[in-house]
Amino acid sequence: MVQIAPSIICADFARLGEEVAALEAAGADLLHFDVMDGHFVPNITIGVLHLEALRELTELPFETHLMVREPDHLIESYIIAGSARIIVHVEACTHLLRTLQYIRSFEDTETGVALNPATPVAALEPVLEFIDQVTVMTVNPGFAGQPFIRAMLRKVEQLRMLIDAHDLDTQIEVDGGLSPENIGDIVSAGASVVVGGGSSVFVNGKDYAAAIAGLRRHAE
Repeated sequence: MVQIAPSIICADFARLGEEVAALEAAGADLLHFDVMDGHFVPNITIGVLHLEALRELTELPFETHLMVREPDHLIESYIIAGSARIIVHVEACTHLLRTLQYIRSFEDTETGVALNPATPVAALEPVLEFIDQVTVMTVNPGFAGQPFIRAMLRKVEQLRMLIDAHDLDTQIEVDGGLSPENIGDIVSAGASVVVGGGSSVFVNGKDYAAAIAGLRRHAE
């Protein structure tokens, strides 16, 4: 079954604690935190203090998506704050393998690597065995609410074939523009985790249970 990871940047920031509780009750599988620095992407979002405050309020796993330049110096703080998976961008890492080895040096922490739309799957082949999850960006990173780039489905398919050819357990996550209309195609292409935002989870008058159930139904 596909895992649904609501993106916290689409929640009501004045009620984050309540939002997290509502998402957990609605059946979310994990929570996705987009950390942006205003340099790697043209926006600034949340920080480590948000994770620390919310970690005590839920049992859901946290994954932190570092959309930042030079992510290495932030990794430890987000793991300490409670993130079980750290996602870095191949485009932002000078020494990607070293970064992945650093993440794995922390007990029970998974590695994730995100690919921008213009970055080919081949960029990950030399280090694929060190990656627990690949996040395929199906929008240009930096802002919520962008339309889904359907051409990225081919990248998901290519990645699925590459992972299977190497007999690995690496997960594929899709991030950006998720909706009930495209989740079936996303899962069919090979993704097992989807990030939900304003066009999927945070809709329907914030009836999160109905939104998440609808996504699961359309993914079948």
